[in-house]
Amino acid sequence: MADLSPKMRRGIGLLLILTALGLAAMLVLSALRDHVVFFYGPTDIQAKAKQGQIVRLGGLVVDDSIQKDQDGIRFQVTDQTTSIEVRYSGILPDLFREGQGVITEGRLDGDIFQADTVLAKHDETYMPAEVADLLKDQGVWKGQE
Repeated sequence: MADLSPKMRRGIGLLLILTALGLAAMLVLSALRDHVVFFYGPTDIQAKAKQGQIVRLGGLVVDDSIQKDQDGIRFQVTDQTTSIEVRYSGILPDLFREGQGVITEGRLDGDIFQADTVLAKHDETYMPAEVADLLKDQGVWKGQE
């Protein structure tokens, strides 16, 4: 390397630094990809979510759809276009009820969404932002802007 000109040494050094930065960025993005949780509505989840992939499902709890059995609780979530059955074995939030916005996190198992977590709205004027955006896209938003 002693017979290289200073300009060549700078070029090689710059190339090595850029290569190291590119490799570091690739490793960070690869690690983050495994921890990203996507949000879908009932209309999109069947087409976009992979079986077993951890995702969030949001929408409104369908009236008269909540059923309790020995395995937990079953209910339907809708975006006013499509509904999907959600199964959950845990304690529901106190504010969980029919006709209200909900976000569930879990996995798609065939046509059923197996929820690990259920989040409900926290007062009568709040709607989770993802659910509100989804309902606005569907043209059924009835809340305040």
